Amino acid sequence: MQKYLKNDWEANLIDPNQLGKFVTQSNEYDTLYPTLHEKFKVNRIEKFRPHMKFPLPPHRKPVHDFIFIEKGSAKRSMGLDSYHITENTFCFLPAYQILADETMTEDIKGYYGHFSIELFTSKFFQKEAIERLPFLRYNAFPVVKVPKESVTSILSTLRRLEIEFDAGAPNGIDIISAHLLVLFMELDPYIERQANTPKDSNSYIVQRYKDLLIEHIYNYQKVADYASMLSITPNHLNRCVKKTLGKTARDVLFDMFLLEAKVLLKQSNLSISEIAYKFGNRDSSDFARFFKSKTKMSPKEYRQEH
Repeated sequence: MQKYLKNDWEANLIDPNQLGKFVTQSNEYDTLYPTLHEKFKVNRIEKFRPHMKFPLPPHRKPVHDFIFIEKGSAKRSMGLDSYHITENTFCFLPAYQILADETMTEDIKGYYGHFSIELFTSKFFQKEAIERLPFLRYNAFPVVKVPKESVTSILSTLRRLEIEFDAGAPNGIDIISAHLLVLFMELDPYIERQANTPKDSNSYIVQRYKDLLIEHIYNYQKVADYASMLSITPNHLNRCVKKTLGKTARDVLFDMFLLEAKVLLKQSNLSISEIAYKFGNRDSSDFARFFKSKTKMSPKEYRQEH
């Protein structure tokens, strides 16, 4: 999945060094954090929260990211799923997944970080071992709840990562990699490995349908195509979606279509006609009518917003 998305989105990803301006929608972030690193960054959420305007537009980036909430709460959407993150909780976002930060309480405290898997390619680390961590897999359940008795230790590791990042020492990357690995190993016992396991066959089919939409939305825009991939009839797929989500399979397909369109409008230099063409050779006027019916804005207005 990651290889597929990386090949398709190489030119339409947020550069980690431009992420601050995208998140805060101003130049304040550069004043707060003048030193950014493509491979790793960590900082306190409460320092940049006052400069953020929610909801943030859906976007992709080529690095993994995480937030740890010590106080307050936040709501994040990843792909077609939303998660409410509360105190003493991590939320991980694998690289190339679509993220939209929807809300964040004003009293929030904690850490935000992003890192590249390339941090773990030195002789000291096994990249494959890192990639096998459940919460870094593309479609894994992203939330990890930390027991109260372990919060002090987790915060200590995060603080050490912050110190090493701020220091900018020549050997800092190796030290950061080591502490990140420690952090992941500390979290491993608390992962709810079955948290994203569907409760019944309907839920399982719906989750598979969502996963296929994420991967194939540019190639297939008919419910029947996805039903065929799942070896079921379109009517059966529609019944499963209706029972699980209360909407039709076509509605969910349009949700994915709209999500990808928003990312392209904000992150690419493609014209509106070119974006429309990427979704089944659609006419630009047809695409504009669809987009406005869902967002109350034209594609041009959405692109120019903020």
